[in-house]
Amino acid sequence: MSVLIAIPARHASTRYPGKPLAELTGATGVTKSLIQRSWEAARAVPGDHRVVVATDDARIRAHAEAFGAEVVMTSPDCANGTERCAEAAAALGGGFEMVVNLQGDAPLTPHWFVEDLIEGLRADAGAGVATPVLRCDGRALNGFLRDRSEGRVGGTTAVFDAARHALYFSKEVVPYTAETYADDAPTPVFHHVGVYAYRPEALAAYTAAAPGPLEALEGLEQLRFLEQGRAILCVEVEARGRQFWELNNPEDAPRIEAMMRDMGMP
Repeated sequence: MSVLIAIPARHASTRYPGKPLAELTGATGVTKSLIQRSWEAARAVPGDHRVVVATDDARIRAHAEAFGAEVVMTSPDCANGTERCAEAAAALGGGFEMVVNLQGDAPLTPHWFVEDLIEGLRADAGAGVATPVLRCDGRALNGFLRDRSEGRVGGTTAVFDAARHALYFSKEVVPYTAETYADDAPTPVFHHVGVYAYRPEALAAYTAAAPGPLEALEGLEQLRFLEQGRAILCVEVEARGRQFWELNNPEDAPRIEAMMRDMGMP
């Protein structure tokens, strides 16, 4: 059975309308859209995986098809990327071993994050979903705290139990720590990376359920699984010297472009 990597992308973002078409310039001066860079990140994952862009917007469809992507049109009523991935998988006839949601605002996602995710879910029969977490160093943690103090939503953090099953995800910085850390020092805070792998049965149950109060409060789609009592495996991944950030707000674009220059990404 094959793995479907779906990249959900919508134009009508509340915080950043038109975000998938936002342009990012790499280290060599080449400018590409956010959705194209996310598609290229998905295509870099080794294996015979099917990669599609899942959107409800004709502008995104035309743009994605122009750079060679396969596009699946989905309903504008999808509330989040998980629902859009479920609809795309169904439109393609199902039959996938798992569906990977590589969100269209994460162009810096290294291919090994997705590889580790697929392997982790295959190895944990008790989990219906898997998602990567990255231990924050002091620099990343301070960036999260600065964003929150200035009223911005930065990254999402995760806490999990001894079996690596998620306890909670939040846009606040959890767990609380009063300590200060040097830029390169490891911290007890884990950055949740916005990538998911779902077993088909978990994905079907998700779309059949209404959002719960925690999902509504935090605006985090994965909390619906926890509110259903479904286990989410948190797979700790290694940065291997790569920087990682998601494009959540317009002011994140210069930060991501600086990271691309630092890493020599074209």
